[in-house]
Amino acid sequence: MKFIFLLLSMMLVTAQDKGGQLPAWEEGMLDIHHINTGRGDAAFFVFPDATTLLVDAGDMSETHPRTLSARNAVQKPDNSKTAPQWIVDYIHQFFPKNKTLQLDYGLITHYHDDHFGEMDVKRKRHPKGKYGLTGMMEVGSLLPIKTHLDRGSNYPIDLKNTAVQKKIKANDSYSIIETLQEYWNYMDYHIKEDGMIYEALKPGAINQIHLKQSPNKYPHFEIRNIAVNGDIWTGENEDYYSFFTKGDYPGENPLSTCLKITYGRFDYFTGGDISGIDTLGQMDLNSLESHVAPVIGPVDVATLNHHGNRDSQNVFFVRTLRPRVWIQQNWSSDHPGEEVLRRITSKSLYPGERDLFSTVMLQPLKDVIGDRLDQYKSQNGHIVVRVYNQGSQYDIYILNDNTKEREIIAKYGPYEAR
Repeated sequence: MKFIFLLLSMMLVTAQDKGGQLPAWEEGMLDIHHINTGRGDAAFFVFPDATTLLVDAGDMSETHPRTLSARNAVQKPDNSKTAPQWIVDYIHQFFPKNKTLQLDYGLITHYHDDHFGEMDVKRKRHPKGKYGLTGMMEVGSLLPIKTHLDRGSNYPIDLKNTAVQKKIKANDSYSIIETLQEYWNYMDYHIKEDGMIYEALKPGAINQIHLKQSPNKYPHFEIRNIAVNGDIWTGENEDYYSFFTKGDYPGENPLSTCLKITYGRFDYFTGGDISGIDTLGQMDLNSLESHVAPVIGPVDVATLNHHGNRDSQNVFFVRTLRPRVWIQQNWSSDHPGEEVLRRITSKSLYPGERDLFSTVMLQPLKDVIGDRLDQYKSQNGHIVVRVYNQGSQYDIYILNDNTKEREIIAKYGPYEAR
C-alpha cells in the first residue's frame, strides 16, 4: 500500500498545490530552479544555508532569423523585458526572505550565446561601466554577484590573443569574441567598483563553490568540479587529467564546466553542452561524456547535456548515471533528438522508473516524434527541484512560464533520494 501511495503522489497534483504559489524556501532546503526564458539556459540555486548561485544566463540575439523562427522557442513570459531582466525578476520572487538580495556566485559554463549572451547592435550599454548589456553581464548589472566563475580565457587557447580572436571570428556567426570583450570590460568594472571576486573554475576541486552562511550546519553538502576545459577529475583527491592539449581548440561545448552537487543522499549533475556521440552518430567512448561518467556515478537528478541534442547522452553515460529524474533545458525544435529520447527512456540501459521534464517542447518536434514525447511528465514551464529532510527526499514543481506570477502547474513527489 505504501508503494501505491507514493506512486500516486508522484503522478497526481493536489488541488491545494495547483494554481498556488511555490512555498517559500526554508533553511535546510536545496532549491534548484531551471528558469525558462526561451533564450537559453539559466539555473538559480539556493543552498541549504541560503547561499545562492546562478549558472548561466542565456540571451540569444533576436537579430538572427532563427531566434524568431518556429525552430526556436518564444521569449517567456513576454517581450516586455529582456531575458536577463526576466531572470532577475524570477530571482527576486524566489529569493530567500530577509536575506541580502545578491548572488553569492555566478557561473558561466561556456561562451555560447544561449549560456552567457551575445552582443548585437540593439544591445544597450551600462551607463557607468560602458559595457554591453547581455546575458550574465546584464544580470550582474541589476543584481550584485559577489564571486564570478567561468572556464577562464587562456586554456586550451588564449582567447585574449588577437591572432586567436581573428581566427575564431572568421568562423563564428554568433559574436563570441565581441561578447567576450564586453564581458571582460564588465568584469574589470565590477572588480574595481564593487569588489567582485573573479575565479576560473578549478578542475577536480571540491567546494570551490561552497556554503557561505552556515557551512558547519550542513557537513553533508558539497559541490565537486567534475570537469572544465576538458580537464577531468580523476576521482581521487583534487587530481585531474587533461583531455585536450594546449593550442587544441575543439569549440566551446566540450570545454563546458561540469558540476556534481551532493546533499546527504541526494546527487545532482549538470554538464553544460558536453556530448558523447561521434559525427557518424555512434557512441564515442573517447568523449567528454564517457570520461566524466565514471567519476560522477549514479545520481538522482541530471540535466540533459547539450539540451538533449542528438550528439549527447551516449549509452555509457546514461547507463552509468541512471538518474531517477532527467531535466531538459532547451529552446530548439531539435531538442531532444529522437535517439536521445530512446536512450534516456530505455529500461535495457538501466532498470526502474525515471521521470522526464522539459522547459519547453516545440510543435515542429511534436509533429516529427509524435506521441513518444508523452513520456515526459511535463513539457513546458520552469522546473524546480526542492530537496529537503537533509537530502533524503525531493519534489519537482512545474511553474507557469507564461505568467509573471509563476504559479504552480504541477507537483511531483515525494521522491526518495538514493
